[in-house]
Amino acid sequence: MFVSYKWLSRYLDLTKVTPEELADKMSVTGIEVEAVEIPEEGLKKIVVGEVKECIPHPNSDHLSICQVDIGEEELSQIVCGAPNVKVGIKVIVALPGARITGNQKIKKGKMRGEVSNGMICSLQELGYSDNVIPKAYADGIYYMPQDAVNGEAVFSYLDMDDAIIELSITPNRADALSIRGAAYEVGAIYRQTPRFDEIRLLENTGEKAEEYVSVEVKDQADAPAYQIRIIKNVKIQESPLWLQTCLMNEGIRPINNVVDVTNYILLLFGQPLHAFDYDKLGSKQILVRRAEEAEEMVTLDGEMRKLSPENIVITNGQVPVALAGIMGGANSEITDETTTVALESALFDSLSIRRTSKQFNLRSESSSRFEKGINKGTVAEAGEVAAAMIAELSGGTVVSGSSVGSEITLEPVYVSVSVDRANQYLGTDLTDADVAEIFTALGFDYTSDNGIYTVEVPSRRWDITIEADLIEELARIYGYDRLPSTLPKGETVAGSLTRTQQFMRQLKGILEGYGVSEAISYALTTEDKAGQFSLKQSSPTKLQWPMSEERSVLRMNLISGLLDDVHYNIARKNNDIALYEIGRVFYQENNPLKDLPYEENHLAIALTGNYTEKDWQTNASPVDFYTIKGMLDSLFELTDYAKGITYEATQDVKEMHPGRTAYIKLNGEVIGFVGQIHPLTAKAYDIPSAYVAELNLQGLLTGEKEAFVFEAVSKFPEVKRDIALLVKETVTNQDLTACIQKHAGRFLKNIHLFDVYQGENIEVGMKSVAYSLTFANSEATLVDEEINGAMNKIEKALAETYGVTIR
Repeated sequence: MFVSYKWLSRYLDLTKVTPEELADKMSVTGIEVEAVEIPEEGLKKIVVGEVKECIPHPNSDHLSICQVDIGEEELSQIVCGAPNVKVGIKVIVALPGARITGNQKIKKGKMRGEVSNGMICSLQELGYSDNVIPKAYADGIYYMPQDAVNGEAVFSYLDMDDAIIELSITPNRADALSIRGAAYEVGAIYRQTPRFDEIRLLENTGEKAEEYVSVEVKDQADAPAYQIRIIKNVKIQESPLWLQTCLMNEGIRPINNVVDVTNYILLLFGQPLHAFDYDKLGSKQILVRRAEEAEEMVTLDGEMRKLSPENIVITNGQVPVALAGIMGGANSEITDETTTVALESALFDSLSIRRTSKQFNLRSESSSRFEKGINKGTVAEAGEVAAAMIAELSGGTVVSGSSVGSEITLEPVYVSVSVDRANQYLGTDLTDADVAEIFTALGFDYTSDNGIYTVEVPSRRWDITIEADLIEELARIYGYDRLPSTLPKGETVAGSLTRTQQFMRQLKGILEGYGVSEAISYALTTEDKAGQFSLKQSSPTKLQWPMSEERSVLRMNLISGLLDDVHYNIARKNNDIALYEIGRVFYQENNPLKDLPYEENHLAIALTGNYTEKDWQTNASPVDFYTIKGMLDSLFELTDYAKGITYEATQDVKEMHPGRTAYIKLNGEVIGFVGQIHPLTAKAYDIPSAYVAELNLQGLLTGEKEAFVFEAVSKFPEVKRDIALLVKETVTNQDLTACIQKHAGRFLKNIHLFDVYQGENIEVGMKSVAYSLTFANSEATLVDEEINGAMNKIEKALAETYGVTIR
């Protein structure tokens, strides 16, 4: 929201307050000021000139040689390339030595052999943006008013000597999205009451608005207030300079005297209005209703809009002529031929306006205000002031009364607060007099009884509904900078990490010890990536207003983010990558919080390239399935979960290689997976072969872990026995070790696989595996009979269970 310092000064006495001081004061009372800009700063030696002569340049088909009166004794010759330069107009002249926008210096020179003493300027060359310049002057120079004095600086004529204060308005303070709202705010700060101009509405009592148009609102919930005023015999033309500069300084392009008045009232009251060409409506009826399915209309921007029942439309009884609260229709646009104006002043359902604005990606100054709320008490007043201004600026006549389709009856809103309660909240020592003075400054009517103030909230402050709102107002106007600063009181308690935090730190230490670097990826991704590598079936959690399609959905896995990081590094020739991430994923199903997603902490690892580099004595070793599985095994060992961990081959994760992927189970429950990504997945991410794993840390934390037991170092020697087996290749190491562990007895301490062989002298479909078994008894020396007995049980069990041949 841009606020003109000059405009505010019309309603308040700010002679002793500079724009910078005002900005600082507003910032400390709750409305943040982004910047204060004075348009003329950086510009100099730019004056009003009058073109006395204008002839074509003899050496150019688009240049003109102009003799310009700049208030000096002799005319100044200036070569101009603007297509709209002509004799008799008053223009903006940058003299030799002038500075225009971009700190560009204007010098005396020659153009195609003709002397040019400066430049005739467009508004762009004074720093105005293209989107605020009137279309008539978009490709040429701007005409100054005929009463402008030649040789005088142009800045005061264009209000470029004004200070434009940019406010950052929070959603709860939509009342400040108007000059009147800002004036009340500044008035409260400086203990002044704004005095607004009284604009008298003169009506033609010989006719009534109802004779021109009847208004019907099908559902008053869609339009609680709706009325039409009629202004006839208007002449469409340019607005006066004061109105054009006012709008341009506020960031709005001037159009014509009727449309400009509606935008002026939008800024002044915060009340959106819309002007229809009455003769183009095609009927004497206005019907406000919901659009029909697949109904179409062309909006003012020339776009065909396909409507739905979610959209509120203004119709002529049959076809839409405006998209309510968003944009008018091209079929009822104000043009130079317009002679009768139907002026709409209304209040629309904010939720419907927001949805329609989102649906068509049409966010305007009007829709923004309808979404956040407008002053219900000035809907009619804003329409009256606008009608009076249109009549004055266009020479038209306002028809008596208005045609009302719906109107809202304001019920008084009362909110109470006690002085003691306010002091308790704020830590202040406010007295009854202080509170009364602040409420008076805010323009609130109130009654008091034994320190309890009951405030009648004005309609312009619809954000105040509860006691805390009044306490906030007291704090704001009293001054946040004056609130006492106190240290918190109470007993100090030693802080500590939760079990989850301790576990995560332990995981990070283990992985970083293996040379894996932590990555932090965006929690927002695309819908396709969000659904990849998922451990659970879930619908995605979508943002209503995403920054981009690339960041529109909350992730349901961590691996896709790590693969994006791998791609980023590979593209920069960093080919040996080991990354991990601990973060949250978001699911919709089984969620007790309804629309809010259910969150789980996950761990993901991604490896690609070489795990060890080539040097003078070793070869490079590329990462493989066993590299990442070995990391996980060590992680489970160090966190005491190894005893309950098993791996099970799977083909269910479609983004993973079907023959090199396994589920990770803790006590029979799936908590993750590990393996190689599918070649097609690698191609889609534009990365080489990579190995990944993802674990549900919630599953680990809630799972049963192995008890940590201390035992004395044995005084008795260990005994090692090797066993070589010939077994079917489909039998896994996990199956064999589980069988050995089950039948070896209590003295078996360790099982180590030291050889796997397939090839010559081994039958097809078979493999040779060899284990080293370690036995120990902490209470006595083991004898051969005990060891042999255990080995016999192992061999018998392996043979019976898996058909193993002992080699």
